Amino acid sequence: MKPGIGNRGSGIGRNGDACFAALAQPGIRALKAYDPGHDLVALRRRFGAGRLVELGANENPYGPSPAARQAALEALDTAHRYPDPLGGGLKRALADRLGVAPAQLLLGNGSHELLMQFAQVFAGPDAAVAMSQHGFAVYALAAQAAGAPLQFAPAWAPDAAMPRGHAPNALASVVSARTRLLYLANPNNPTGTWIAADALAALLARLPDEVIVVVDEAYAEFADAPDYRSALSLLPRHRNLVVTRTFSKAYALAGLRVGYAVADAGLIAVMERLRESFNANSVALAAATAALEDEAHLQRVVSANAQQRPLLAEALRARGCFVHPSQTNFLLAGFGDDAAAVEAGLLQRGVVVRPMAGYGLPQCLRITVGTADENTRLLRALDETTKPTYPATDQRG
Repeated sequence: MKPGIGNRGSGIGRNGDACFAALAQPGIRALKAYDPGHDLVALRRRFGAGRLVELGANENPYGPSPAARQAALEALDTAHRYPDPLGGGLKRALADRLGVAPAQLLLGNGSHELLMQFAQVFAGPDAAVAMSQHGFAVYALAAQAAGAPLQFAPAWAPDAAMPRGHAPNALASVVSARTRLLYLANPNNPTGTWIAADALAALLARLPDEVIVVVDEAYAEFADAPDYRSALSLLPRHRNLVVTRTFSKAYALAGLRVGYAVADAGLIAVMERLRESFNANSVALAAATAALEDEAHLQRVVSANAQQRPLLAEALRARGCFVHPSQTNFLLAGFGDDAAAVEAGLLQRGVVVRPMAGYGLPQCLRITVGTADENTRLLRALDETTKPTYPATDQRG
């Protein structure tokens, strides 16, 4: 037996995982892995190709740009070479599109990676993380992994403009001298709600410069409300502001994992110290650059979503559900105490939606806005489940 392996002094014995956990850093010991939902690979095998209606992951049902597909195929010719470690081509394309300098951009393996890394860099035992109740689960995971205290703002507050929406005053009130990082999704996952442009600007004006504010805009391309505006326009006024986006949603490149952050060049330079080498692969870089240039395809996707979203919302309301306002490609629907049974019934019929108990919303299901055919199949399956007794008005459970 090698010294230190399997003996009492090593901390690794017959109890396996429990002993390894004891060797982990404090923030990791209590951490639970991110829950991606159902095992879709197994479900696809069970129901067969084309028979499963996947409406649980907020994916783009229309697929990527043909130009992105072609660029991805061509990039395979150089798969034996490392990708551009700087992601220069994609950064230049993004800089031109967004009106920023390439030095203000940080690429990630999806925005998920970047959200985790911001906590690694700026949060810790003495540097707290603030977020809203019913915010994206990754924010809490990032804080826990960094060993940082979490400061939760209630979603229900007098200044919340919509049900379970972010309340700017509540967010500002939980920020203390210990706070170093604040996460805010706009529009928000999983609720679909949003903060109006003037309320967001007022919130940023109230926060100390020492608090890094990460505005997660994964669904920004789908937002069309008159009072919504991207936080990108506020970057010149706030050096502590970060905007993150992804190619997984509107650009339909979820399988290639490309995200990016936009911020002050000095902040990005600090983040670059932690960025993993070659974290964006060659195929992903090529496809994302081509997708960004195909504005017509993006607009077709956004228009299709804008057409189907209100139709699906109205159909769910007609069946007695409470449907939250949404500026995304999904809807958060209330099914009351029947939510778990409804979700199980849909799954039996080959329709996948996302249960929300893990977000503290056990009476709700999150439903991706699919194609017209997918939405019809969802509603048909819903009608075949238990007779609905859902609340038509919002319940705070």
